[in-house]
Amino acid sequence: MKKHIAHLLLLLLTTFLATQFTSAVDFLLNGFDSSDVSLYGNATIESRILTLTNDTTFSIGRALYPSRIRTKQPNTSVVLPFSTSFIFAMAPYEGRLPGHGIVFLFVPHVGIQGSSSAQHLGLFNFTNNGNSSNHVFGVEFDVFKNEEFRDINDNHVGIDVNSLISLNASEAGYWPDGENSFKKLTLNNGKNYQVWIDFADNIVNVTMAPVGMKRPRQPLLSFPLNLSEVLEDEMYVGFTAATGALIESHKILAWSFSNTNFSHSDSLITRGLPSFELPKTPIHKTKGFIAGFTVGLLVFVTVCSVAVFLLIRMNRRIRRQRDEMEDWELEYWPHRMTYQEIELATKNFSEENVIGIGGNGKVYKGILPGGSAVAVKRISHEKNEGIRAFLAEISSLGRLKHRNLVGLRGWCKKEKGSLILVYDYMENESLDKRVFECDESKMASYEDRIRILKQVASGILYLHYGWEAKVLHRDIKSSNVLLDRDMNARLGDFGLARMHDHDKVAGTTRVVGTVGYLAPEVVRSGRSSTQTDVFGYGVLILEVICGRRPIEEGKPTLVEWVWELLRRGELLYAVDTRLRARGGLNEEEVERVLQLGLLCAHPDPNARPTMRQVVKLFEGKIEVDEPEEGEDMEIYLLEKMKTKEIWSMYPQIFNSGSSSSHPTFEEIRKGLFGTMSHSWSDTTVEGR
Repeated sequence: MKKHIAHLLLLLLTTFLATQFTSAVDFLLNGFDSSDVSLYGNATIESRILTLTNDTTFSIGRALYPSRIRTKQPNTSVVLPFSTSFIFAMAPYEGRLPGHGIVFLFVPHVGIQGSSSAQHLGLFNFTNNGNSSNHVFGVEFDVFKNEEFRDINDNHVGIDVNSLISLNASEAGYWPDGENSFKKLTLNNGKNYQVWIDFADNIVNVTMAPVGMKRPRQPLLSFPLNLSEVLEDEMYVGFTAATGALIESHKILAWSFSNTNFSHSDSLITRGLPSFELPKTPIHKTKGFIAGFTVGLLVFVTVCSVAVFLLIRMNRRIRRQRDEMEDWELEYWPHRMTYQEIELATKNFSEENVIGIGGNGKVYKGILPGGSAVAVKRISHEKNEGIRAFLAEISSLGRLKHRNLVGLRGWCKKEKGSLILVYDYMENESLDKRVFECDESKMASYEDRIRILKQVASGILYLHYGWEAKVLHRDIKSSNVLLDRDMNARLGDFGLARMHDHDKVAGTTRVVGTVGYLAPEVVRSGRSSTQTDVFGYGVLILEVICGRRPIEEGKPTLVEWVWELLRRGELLYAVDTRLRARGGLNEEEVERVLQLGLLCAHPDPNARPTMRQVVKLFEGKIEVDEPEEGEDMEIYLLEKMKTKEIWSMYPQIFNSGSSSSHPTFEEIRKGLFGTMSHSWSDTTVEGR
């Protein structure tokens, strides 16, 4: 009995060892002899280098390991794991365009029957490509983009099963260890590259790198693949390549394969290998450089000739246009835009692009070629008022630059047609719409209104003192205060603006402006000054804080109404009821803002502060020793207090209980404006 059991165990062991012996394949080839591989087609061995193709067009070369390799466990469909590594190069020929690639493959038969050259890579032909009966597995390294096979580009690696339409593909390259950036490799530049292909647990991993580099940890391709229906029990393994009209030499310098030992890939010799890169020709001697230089020279001469011709024509046209221009057009020429450019931007002044209607014409939204949004004002050329407004805009706003003034992009005057002004586009429209014409959710908050008033003051300060000439706006009102994307204020509409030297008085005596914002002296004499702008700004303060128009039918004027509330000690009732409903207002602060508005809108222009003083009052920066145009601030305000008119209009502000006949400056400052809270001084307002 014991002898029988021992005999059975010996038989089983012998069978197991025989199975392992017949299925185990393990070879390492650092160079090739004729006995190492079987050659087919144009494949040769020269200097121990396996060369699959030469300079013959439309040819095939194939090299296979001489004997079949068992690929499955006996009597099962389980595919044996394997690991292979090889070093290859695609050597270009000088003066010839390279094309087509190389394939590592498993095939069931020897020879090159059933394969064709060129785009079929010496692997399949037109009729059998895609047939499941091929029983071919391959990894292609292709340098030709073939739309028929859905190649991703002309420099890729792909996994093929019975077809040249790859199951998975990637641009040739590798992922360096410790880096996130992918390094591209050019397959057909003659450089030597090492490839690692592993198959285990139905996963194919393909990795490549420049020869001599350690194998990257992250593979180029990792693809789940069941080869049980693809591979037969025994297969031939090797390489195939082909040429077409485009040729190059496909070379294999070393090769290892094992289905038992996965460490052979580290034993390939990677040093001292020959290079197949073409020697670099000095760039000035290359055919491409010579051809490019010749063509470039001809193009340069042609372009210069055309440019000179066009320049001469342009100069003639400009001279002709200048002869036809009026003096003012010559002065402001740099801001001029073409009518065609503006017409294109506004879609031929389409009604759907209208964003506003003014006294002199419509305003359109436009998009310039670069994508910038603009507002386009079209002014009638037939009215003298329109021409005056047009000239005022481009003569003043065209040269002014300040963050709280609307920017003028350009202008256009079409002969016997429209006068056109192009501005920066303001996404949030005008201030009056945010105070009067919107629902609760879009209404400007108290904080927004204060910030906007400060910014408008900054813009007016720049007009009065910050430029080479003094600019009078003459139409300050809420509808002329525009709001950009971030709700920052930009003072616009300079159609009534006038400029004069700082040491001179404006000469015009024509009454212009908007009823309700006009200072009394303008109505009497028509003469404007910086103080008339201050009056308009004072009305603007009251309008914005009170949420009431300067003039409403059947009611006293806004200024008179607020003065009466001040006299009765009920100034807070002037505040916009919607703001009061929200709550959280600082009552002392609100009163000071309204008092500032009343002082700016005082009927006596000499009693009004300057815009410089207004800005300082907003910032809480007025000091006794700060002179105002040569006049001490304390003396200035005390002089204003001597008039009965001021004394009677501000009984709630000034307390005559002072020990002196007149209040001290500190009492005036505290009584009128107090100490400005931090919220008034969040941002500095100053001209630039």
